[in-house]
This record gives sequence, structure tokens and C-alpha cells, in this order.
Amino acid sequence: MENKYVGYLLLGISILIILIIFMFNSAMKEIIKSSCGLAHDGSICPMSKNVQQQTYLALSIVGLLIIVGFILVFSKPQKEIVIQTKTIEKRKPKKKIDLSGLKKDEKQVFELIQDNKAIFQADLIEKTGFGKAKMTRIIDRLEGRGLVERKRRGMTNVVVLKEE
Repeated sequence: MENKYVGYLLLGISILIILIIFMFNSAMKEIIKSSCGLAHDGSICPMSKNVQQQTYLALSIVGLLIIVGFILVFSKPQKEIVIQTKTIEKRKPKKKIDLSGLKKDEKQVFELIQDNKAIFQADLIEKTGFGKAKMTRIIDRLEGRGLVERKRRGMTNVVVLKEE
């Protein structure tokens, strides 16, 4: 929620609280008048002083809420936070890559890399069912043709399409 709307909400709640305070205050004055008027012969009742102090305290607290509300309404946000999950790029037309010289296994691995843009070598092994040595040889041949490149990431490699 924006600060401005929170500020308006605080101001609205503050107005409601003020109305409740004044209604409570008038009800308490009526109770004091009916119970204290007879007992103190017209002198000021100590209960009225307590009610007055509590009313001022409550109004000062609501005053602070109103000040905070106005600060929120009139303040500008420091920074706008933009969360961008995915950028939509103009799709570049896929270049026709000559795969005629590739073996069946090499084509299969290249298509997996092409579909994923970048994939861990271990995932290629898992998806194709080839052994580590065979996968290394296939990627070596694809690298030799300039189709892919390997990037070292910790204990494994990430295989990405070579950008031209």
C-alpha cells in the first residue's frame, strides 16, 4: 500500500477516535453530574478532574496519529522499487545452424542446450543417459565447431550456446 493511502487511513481512524472520545467524555460528565452533584454541594468533584486529564491525554495521542497521517500523505516516496521478473525482448530470428555434419548423439545434446540456453553438464548427462566421458567428448566436438562453450561453475560445467 502506498504511504498516501496509509496516511488517509490513519486520518480517518483518528477522526473516528476523536468522535468516540467526545461521546465518552459527555457520557462521563453526565454520570459525574448525577452522582457527584449531591455529594459535594456544588463544589468541583475530583472525578471531573480525572476525566478531563484522561480526555486531554487521549486527544494528544490522537493528535500524534494525525501528525503521522499528514506526514504520510504529503511525503514523497524515497525510491520506487521496481520488481522486474522477466524482460520481454524482441525475439531475434533464430539463425539457421548447419547440423548436417553432426552425429545423432551430438544433435540430441545440441538441441537440449538450444532449448535451455544454458544447462549444467550433469543435467545433460542425466537427460540423455550418456556417460560422463561420452558427454565430455560430445561437448568437446560441439565446442570445436563453435556451437557451444563450457563455463566452469564450482565442481561442474555450464554449457551455453555460443553467441556470435
